[in-house]
Amino acid sequence: MIEVFPEVIFRALGDETRLRCLVLLHLQEELCVCELTHALQLAQPKISRHLAVLKNAHLLQDHREGVWIYYRLHPDLPEWIRDVLQKTQFALQKQSPYTEDKQRLLTMPNRPGSLVCA
Repeated sequence: MIEVFPEVIFRALGDETRLRCLVLLHLQEELCVCELTHALQLAQPKISRHLAVLKNAHLLQDHREGVWIYYRLHPDLPEWIRDVLQKTQFALQKQSPYTEDKQRLLTMPNRPGSLVCA
């Protein structure tokens, strides 16, 4: 189990871009930066900056495959954080901009091979 600090977690969740990333990542096993930039319609540097905050808060883990960097929820997150993320994703799944983010991800041409949204 990783050491997490609730104030750091909730500060990271308090930004709309980071929350949108986490909602999509909760639906997927993992996503690359290009998938998140396409889904959220934001520039790569902005997405990467927010992903770095989430990684520094120990919410995400990344790995590189060739030119792609993939992110996923950290596998060692405490159960209470997983519960918060699951309930948040469920509560937001039918609200804008989360529905549009999911739809753009589903219809992204040439996705680099991630799982399809549930």
